[in-house]
Amino acid sequence: MNKPDTFKDKKQSSQPGKTFKMKIKPVIIRDNYRGSQKLKGKTAFITGGDSGIGKSVALHFAREGASVAIVYFNEHTDAQNTRHEIEKEGVKCITINGDVKDIEFCKTAVKKTLEELGGLNIVVNNAAMQFPEDNIEDIEIENLHKTFQTNIYSYFYITREAVKYLKKGDCIINTTSVTAYRGSEHLLDYSSTKGAITSFTRSLAKSLAKKGIRVNGVAPGPIWTPLIPATFDDFENFGQDTPMGRAGQPAEVGPAYVYLASEDSSYMTGQILHINGGEVVGG
Repeated sequence: MNKPDTFKDKKQSSQPGKTFKMKIKPVIIRDNYRGSQKLKGKTAFITGGDSGIGKSVALHFAREGASVAIVYFNEHTDAQNTRHEIEKEGVKCITINGDVKDIEFCKTAVKKTLEELGGLNIVVNNAAMQFPEDNIEDIEIENLHKTFQTNIYSYFYITREAVKYLKKGDCIINTTSVTAYRGSEHLLDYSSTKGAITSFTRSLAKSLAKKGIRVNGVAPGPIWTPLIPATFDDFENFGQDTPMGRAGQPAEVGPAYVYLASEDSSYMTGQILHINGGEVVGG
């Protein structure tokens, strides 16, 4: 895998007034990743696709031949840079700016994808936010609502609209987290939403199986993305408590979504792939 570059990048976090400097540049896709047209002719819709894991998924999908719609909140420069990188892969890409907490926006985003890219085959629910707190008493109710609205409500909103257009052979992939399985004392509300996503994935898979639409998920462990330094004050040892002794890179997660989106996983639904550096979890 490419060695991460060190760099300084000031970005706004989800917490007003807070900025951060990323010391390690995330590796989004390996230079030696060779696509084999596994997703040729497919159209993918990805929330939170402008950076981190979402961007890695988008670029891997593009290298496999899929057109991509990227839904993002307010990171305009990141979204446009990602779009340009995707277009270099020789596929179409659109960016859709808006708030996934808004059900009307979610409906509009799905419809825009259909109108501009001509179809919809793969839905990746990936957008998320977190507000770390050590104690439940410190969780602000406003942030609690934002976390649930972004991390799980939006999955319902988007899926409700998308299933109108998905057909046999299409799929939905949801991003949950290792915190859904082992918990997190610092991310009580966030880990609760991720547990809900796991249950949502399993239940939706049963609901849509008769239509031939597969629903699976990915549960990343500590992955080096802009969300980490944006939300944690101390991240010097991030990921070092895993059996592999380090955080993962987005490039190590993206291929899991390719597997779940392609025919390689045609006999798999209601399942979660654990990309977490060796931590053993149930389910």
